Amino acid sequence: MSAAAALRIPSREKEVSPDEWRVRVDLAAAYRLVAHFGWDDLVFTHISARVPGQGHAFLINPYGLMFDEITASSLVKIDADGNKLDDSPFPVNPAGFTIHSAIHAAREDAQCVLHVHSLNGVAVSAQKEGVLPLSQQSIFVLSSLGYHDYEGVALRDDEKPRLVADLGSRNFLMLRNHGLLTVGETVADAFLSMYLFESVCTIQVRALAGSRELTHVDPRIIAGAQAKAKAVTRGQGGGPLVWPGLLRRLERLDPGYRS
Repeated sequence: MSAAAALRIPSREKEVSPDEWRVRVDLAAAYRLVAHFGWDDLVFTHISARVPGQGHAFLINPYGLMFDEITASSLVKIDADGNKLDDSPFPVNPAGFTIHSAIHAAREDAQCVLHVHSLNGVAVSAQKEGVLPLSQQSIFVLSSLGYHDYEGVALRDDEKPRLVADLGSRNFLMLRNHGLLTVGETVADAFLSMYLFESVCTIQVRALAGSRELTHVDPRIIAGAQAKAKAVTRGQGGGPLVWPGLLRRLERLDPGYRS
C-alpha cells in the first residue's frame, strides 16, 4: 500500500472500545512526536502499547509507514504470538515484535514500550562506560537504568529472557551498540522517560567533545533521584504533567494523528 493510500485508512474509532481508542490516539501521538524530535530511524524502530482489557495484546506501528504518517487507526493490534487481531493490511517489524512482546509479557506495569535508534543514544550505547553522571537529567536515568549487550538484530526468541532480565524492574534500558528503550505505565510516562534519556545522551556527547575535565554528580544525589522526581511533579508523575502540552504542540503541527 502506498503512503497516500495508507493515510486514507478508514477510522476505527467506532470499531474499538473508548479505552482502546484513547490508547491508540496517545500512541499515534507518540510516533508523531518521536519524528518531531528527530529520534526516528525511517521505519525501523517501534513503540507499542498494551490494549486495555485484552491480556497481552498490544498495538504497534504498521511496518512501512514513516512515523509522521502513523494514525490511531493505522496501528496494528497483535497478540503475544505476533498474530494480527484486526484486518490491517500492514505487516509488523519482526524485530519489533521480539523486543516488545518479551517486555509486555514479563512486565505487567509496562503498558508502553518505546524503542529508538537515535544518533546520540546509539553513540553513548557504544561507549564502554555507558551513561555518565554529568547532568541533572542523568540522575533520573541512572537511578533506574539497565544495560543489554548487543546480540545482533533482535529476531531470536532465545534473546528474550536475557533482555527481560537486563531490564528487570527498571524503566530505562540501554541496548549496547543499538539504541535506547523506555517503559512506562502510560504512553506519556514512556515518552517523557525517552525525552530524558535522549537528552542525557546528547549532553554527554557534547560534554565529551569539549575536551575538558568533567565534573560528575555525587552518587548520593543519584540515590535520592526518584524521591526528588516525585517532589518536582507533586506526585503526579512527569508524564501526566507534560503530556497535555505535548499534545497541544502536536495539534498545532499536525492533528492528523487522531484519525
